[in-house]
Amino acid sequence: MKELYFGLHNLTSNQRLLDFSKLAFNIKYVKYLVLTKLGGTAAQSGVPEVSKLAFKYNKPILVLPELKDAIDLLKPEITLLVSQNAEKQIDFNILMKYDKILIIFSGIEGSGFNKIEQSLGEYVRIVEDAQDLGAVSLASFFLCKYLQLVEGKV
Repeated sequence: MKELYFGLHNLTSNQRLLDFSKLAFNIKYVKYLVLTKLGGTAAQSGVPEVSKLAFKYNKPILVLPELKDAIDLLKPEITLLVSQNAEKQIDFNILMKYDKILIIFSGIEGSGFNKIEQSLGEYVRIVEDAQDLGAVSLASFFLCKYLQLVEGKV
């Protein structure tokens, strides 16, 4: 069975953290919610709120200081770093060949990942010809396509 580790990196917004977490917790294929490099209200009040949601939905969360920590701990077969600034488009057909997938969305608008972080996985975009989409929107686009492929509805 496929394992999808769903991550959010470099976030300070409490509301964005809650919105992203609710999306992840409502998808049965998401094995873990992975949160890295949290700061501000996301770290102070967001993590306790997300912990309550995780308990309610019976879903595990993993909160770590750096993206590399998540990769080292989870040991995914493929790591995708999603940014609309990436040149390479995600190839879902190739993605379906992997059983253990870590997909990380940026919590900040713009590039979201520095050069060192980009070197830790495949730096990809999901939506063609769209720029200022936040993590929740991009995650929704990804999940729509992923669920269609996993459930064989394409």
